[in-house]
This record gives sequence, structure tokens and C-alpha cells, in this order.
Amino acid sequence: MLFNSWTFAVFLPVVFLLHHAGRRAAWQVGVLTAASFAFYGWERPSLLVLLVLSTAVNSFAAQALLSGTTPTGRRRAVLVGALAFNLGVLGFFKYGGMLARTFLPAALSARMPWLADIPLPVGISFYTFQGISLVMESWRAGAAGFPGLSAPHGVRQTVWFHARVWFFKAFFPQLIAGPIVKAGEFFHQIGAKRWADIDWDGAARKLVLGFFLKMVVADNLKEATATLHFPEFLELPRLNLLGLLYGFSLQILADFGGYSLIAQGLAKLFGYELPLNFNHPYLSASITEFWRRWHLSLSSWLREYLYIPLGGNRHGEARTYLNLFLVMFLGGLWHGAAWSYAAWGTAHGLLLAVERFTGMGRGRAADWPRWRRFLGIAVTFNVVSLLWLLFKLPEIGHVAAYLRCLVSNRGGIMPQPVFVIALFGLPVVLHHLWGAFSPSFPGSPAARQRLSTLAHGAMLAAILVNAGTPGDFIYFQF
Repeated sequence: MLFNSWTFAVFLPVVFLLHHAGRRAAWQVGVLTAASFAFYGWERPSLLVLLVLSTAVNSFAAQALLSGTTPTGRRRAVLVGALAFNLGVLGFFKYGGMLARTFLPAALSARMPWLADIPLPVGISFYTFQGISLVMESWRAGAAGFPGLSAPHGVRQTVWFHARVWFFKAFFPQLIAGPIVKAGEFFHQIGAKRWADIDWDGAARKLVLGFFLKMVVADNLKEATATLHFPEFLELPRLNLLGLLYGFSLQILADFGGYSLIAQGLAKLFGYELPLNFNHPYLSASITEFWRRWHLSLSSWLREYLYIPLGGNRHGEARTYLNLFLVMFLGGLWHGAAWSYAAWGTAHGLLLAVERFTGMGRGRAADWPRWRRFLGIAVTFNVVSLLWLLFKLPEIGHVAAYLRCLVSNRGGIMPQPVFVIALFGLPVVLHHLWGAFSPSFPGSPAARQRLSTLAHGAMLAAILVNAGTPGDFIYFQF
């Protein structure tokens, strides 16, 4: 079910009213859990089988890991088994086809063609990472538990324990495309919610901005950047090629950033806080800063459950560079089952290593002289935008063809597509300018609030009159 569909427009108020019709936590958690599974399986009920299996395995694993009576050897076996299950399922469904196409002999592939065409369940990367977070947090906490979750005692506590785990795994605002919520960030929030405590203003602002970025900006840019596809771009003028590159860069931020804001706004309606996922990433003056602003929930997850366990920066420079490379390589593959995504992650990893080696990644870029920061923002935006080609054109040969055309194609410009990209890309630029200058905006906080309210009113009007053709969110494929 898409957030920007009429089905969801009916689904949301029904679930909201049912949720707040009861005052007990058990009722509210039950309503949201049932609604979340309905949301996920609405168009393809078969998807529920894998989500139910994943949730059940992680739920019982967490219970065993938190129990003070589980022997150490068995705890270790449960941990290894749960991680193997999560990574195995993710690997099979997400990377089985890619590995089969790459490594299987042609004769074997011909006899078993299904190996190269394994379907990808929507959202599997996100809910699998949440399952791993639950297992790891339970392993680290042991019998002490962590805020909001501890080993149950008795039938009633056991039922409530598993009810909360199923709710955590399936909570519909962030189920399909994040933000990736770590167990320690969520379980302490579970409890009875009151109508009077709803942050209506915060929810409304995030929902309006999120739907505006998706429906007005991203969906219109989607139409304008459709020719950034092989072979359509081969004959385009160089300026149009650049326009397509920057247009897709703005589109992917508006699309994914819009989804994250909608998820945060929806969660607020039910009394829950989801982590910030984007912090004006195109204001970054280095690749290091970019990863402190872009997809923050993934960056945090990779740092806590991969980079630090690998040793982080605690075992010398050479090991640190290797860890950076491995984390970004795997982070690239997480985004998609194609070697172009691995190349994208590798390129970011190499750039992070170069910045660390030269000292650019250390300290706060905000403390740089203004001219250096502006130059850094321009360079970083261009580098990041260029690397997004590996998302839009998953075949490396097509990326190479684009770069050749960028150098060798004719000059001139086809103005209409570039104008559309500039028009619908402008709100992303203004959003970043607001992020950069609003703290020092002249006038009182009340004046800034009024200006923000006017902007949100204008965005709401644009949603009603100028939405683009509806389409899936880009990160659904991951």
C-alpha cells in the first residue's frame, strides 16, 4: 500500500480512530500490529509469509538471549543462528539472482532459470536490519535487558513480550523504507498513548513537507528525468545531460527524504518518534559530512553493528581504512543486488578513506572559512550527483556511455526539460537554504514560525493542484 494512494487515505483515519478508541497499551499495540500486517500484505498477501517467519524467529531468539537461565553456550548458538537466518534470508532473496547470473555456469542456469529471477520482497532490507538490531541488543543486554524490553516471566508477560516484538518489526510507517529503527530506540516508547499528547503541529508539518517532496517534487522530476535511461540520453546535448544528472540527484533526495518525513509524521500521530533520517545532506562540504547527513539511520546501523564490531579505528590506520572500505562496499550492496551498487559503495568508501588520510574528514567542516565551505559544498554535491548515476543506470557500461556523451555530444540546449527540472528542483534548494540560514534568520522565533506556516500552506496547495504522476518510492526496490 502506497502512502500516496486513495487506499491509504481511507486506511489511515480508520486505523487512527481504532487506535485511539482504546486507552490500554495492549489494545493500541494490537490494533497497530494488525493494521501493519494488513498494510504490508494489502496488494500481495504472500509477502506476509516471510515477514511472519522473520518476526517469529527474531522474537523467540530475543527471548532466549534475554533470559537469565539460558546457558552461555546456548546463548551464543542462538545468536549465531538468528544472525545466520537473517543474513541468509536477505542474501537468498536479494542477492541469489545476482550471484547466479554472475557465477553459475550457463548450462546450469538454463536448467534452473528461476535462480536468476528470484523475486525481491519489498522492504526486506529494512525489516531484516531491524531484526538484527533486536538480536544484537538482546545479546549485549542479557538478563539485565534494555529499556522497554526484558525477559518475561509467566504467560501474561510472555504474550506481552512477543506482542511488542511483533509490533516493533511491523510498525507500518517505517516498515517498507525506513527509517531503520534500532531496538533500543523504540521499545521504551511502547505504552498507552493519549489523544491529548499527540504532537499535531509536528505531525502536520512533517506530513505536508513529506508529501510535497514526494508528490510535487519527486514525482514531477521523475517525468523530467525519464530520459536519463539508455539509450534515450545518447543524442541529448551536454547541458541537458547535466540537467538530467542534477535533476535525478534532487529527485532521489526528495523521494526518499519525503518518505522518511511521512513516516515520522505518521508515527507522531500514534505517539511514537522515529529517528531523523536526513539533515540537509546537500549542504555537506565533504563526503564524510555527507554520511553524517544522508540516510542517518543506515549510517548509524552500519557504524554500530558492522564498523565497530570490525574494530572501527581502534587497530591502526591500515585496519581503519580496510574497515571503511568493507562497510561502504557492503552498504552499497545493501542498496541493491547489482555490482553497480557495490561500485557506488566502494567509491564512497575510497573517498572517505582519502578524506581521512588527508585530514579533510576530521574536525567540523562548519568551522572552515566560508569560501572553503562553499567550495566544498559545490565539489561534494557534484561528486555525489555523479555517483548517483550508478543508481539510475545499474549497468556500468551505460554509465560509461553517459560520461562519453557528456564529453563528446553537441553543445546547445533543449530548454523545456531543463526548465522543468529547475522549476521542480528549486524547492529542494530552498529547503536546504532554509536549513542553512533559518537559525540566523532576522526576526523573532514567532516570525520564523509564521514564515514556516505560510510555506507549509503553499506546499499543501501545491499538493492539491500540482502533484505529479504517482509512482513507487525509489527505495522500495531496496
